[in-house]
Amino acid sequence: MKEETFERPPAGALFELPCACQNLRRLTRIVTRIYDQELRKAGIEVTQFGVLTALAETGETNQKRLSAGLAMDSTTLTRTLGLIRKQGWVWVRRGKDRRERLFGLTRAGKSQLADAQPRWERAEQRLRQELGDDGWKSMKETVSRMTESLKAA
Repeated sequence: MKEETFERPPAGALFELPCACQNLRRLTRIVTRIYDQELRKAGIEVTQFGVLTALAETGETNQKRLSAGLAMDSTTLTRTLGLIRKQGWVWVRRGKDRRERLFGLTRAGKSQLADAQPRWERAEQRLRQELGDDGWKSMKETVSRMTESLKAA
């Protein structure tokens, strides 16, 4: 009888995952690492950078709008806002309703965003280089289309 041999995949090799969710989460972890490696050099994490970018785009806004626009759960957003407030990058004030809180970028937050921008651009360039121009364009179109299609799911 012939003995079966099983080749072990090299350490760190990816293996099949059974569903879209697990595959997408794995991909986002890899992409997040690339951005964090670059942004860390500017003293900021990718989630913090995303919130600062959203605030720069929206101006003064409440947590509900930020949460919806970033498709981020409220708990994660609350934690991130707390961290970036401690850094002095974001201000908060009461809205018309006593329960509402409005957030905006401080001068230090705008400066931090500007300082981190070249690092973010390096991460973008790394991804673009790995994917090639066609892969980059395809990825951006697919992600946009999927996000739009699934946002209400």
